[in-house]
Amino acid sequence: MASASTTAGTPVRRLTVLYDAECSLCSHVRDWLLRQPRLVPLELVPAGSDEARRRFPGLDHSVTLDEVTVVGDAGQVFRGAAAWIVVLWALREHRALAHRLSTPTGAWLARGAVLAAAKWRGGQRQWGGNGYRRADGWAYEPGRGWIYVGPGCDDGTCATR
Repeated sequence: MASASTTAGTPVRRLTVLYDAECSLCSHVRDWLLRQPRLVPLELVPAGSDEARRRFPGLDHSVTLDEVTVVGDAGQVFRGAAAWIVVLWALREHRALAHRLSTPTGAWLARGAVLAAAKWRGGQRQWGGNGYRRADGWAYEPGRGWIYVGPGCDDGTCATR
C-alpha cells in the first residue's frame, strides 16, 4: 500500500473507510456517513474483516482496528486525523471544513478530536491486556486475532449445549 505522501498529486476518485464494526461510536459515524451527500464515493468496510483483507492484502489490519484508516482508489492510505479530514473532504456539506482542518491549526484540532474519540472508545471496551472481550464470548487478541472463549469459562467449568 502506498502512503498518502508517496501518492501526492494523484487524484482521489473513491475512498474506502475501514471502521471498527464492534465499536458503537464507529458504527454511529458509519451510519452518519451513509446519510451524507458525497462529492467522492465512500465505501465503508469493517476493519479486519475478510473483505478488508481481500481488498487490501498489504495493509496491517491489526492497526486498522485501533486507528481509523481510509484507503484511496490509487492506494493512498490515510490514518488518524488525516483519515477524518479526507473523509470530510469527500462530503459535499463538509468539504470547506476539511480545508480548514488541513491547515496547521486545523490539523491540531482534528488530532484532538481523534484522540478524544480514541479515549472514549477505550473507555467503552473491556480491556484485558492489548485485546478486548465482547459479552458474547468472542475476544480479540492482537497476536492471535479473534478467538472464542465462551462466557463463564474463567474457572474451567463451562456449560455445554
